[in-house]
Amino acid sequence: MHTGGNPAIKNNISIMVNFISLAIFGYFLGSIPWGYLICKTRRIDIRQIGSGGTGGTNVSRALGKKFGFLVAILDVAKAAIPVYLVTELLFVDWQIAICVVMPVLGHIFPVWLKFKGGKGVASALGALLVLLGWPAVLILILVQISILTLIKIVSFSSLAMASLIPLTVAAFSHSLPLYFSGVALMALIWWAHRENLQRIKEGRESEFKFKN
Repeated sequence: MHTGGNPAIKNNISIMVNFISLAIFGYFLGSIPWGYLICKTRRIDIRQIGSGGTGGTNVSRALGKKFGFLVAILDVAKAAIPVYLVTELLFVDWQIAICVVMPVLGHIFPVWLKFKGGKGVASALGALLVLLGWPAVLILILVQISILTLIKIVSFSSLAMASLIPLTVAAFSHSLPLYFSGVALMALIWWAHRENLQRIKEGRESEFKFKN
């Protein structure tokens, strides 16, 4: 008589299905280009403004700080939501680590915009907010604000903050797979800022100013 199979195998399959589904969901939610969509309502193609990124900083250049802040909040949320689901539904660190990176990957490489999106800073902070808690994210934000106040170059402050992500993850999680997710987030942010980094090296990166 057929007994319905090995329960352990069924459980493992269910776990893998959940993992894959959450990873895909995180990528596609992260891919929603809020900056592009909001600017489009004002008949502006944000890809033609400033750095061409779809994040809050570039939206601020086009529409002002209120819209930039709105986009930043939405970018935080689109990473925080899938990571929250991941932390509730998955219990294996390496699976969680991969899923943490997916919404940031979606933000930087959105399928809807031919894989050219934003810089990933707000989305990374949204993912870390759920993964590590607000004290860890507050430290990163304070570092970025402090450096921005001194240097007045957003990309430089973002790169400095991103460099501290692996150390922050290690300090607050004590998990090797999650540490590597922090390394991946840092690498993605640095890659997304590669053109900014070149301009910084050449002394051509402009100071950030909000649109009046």
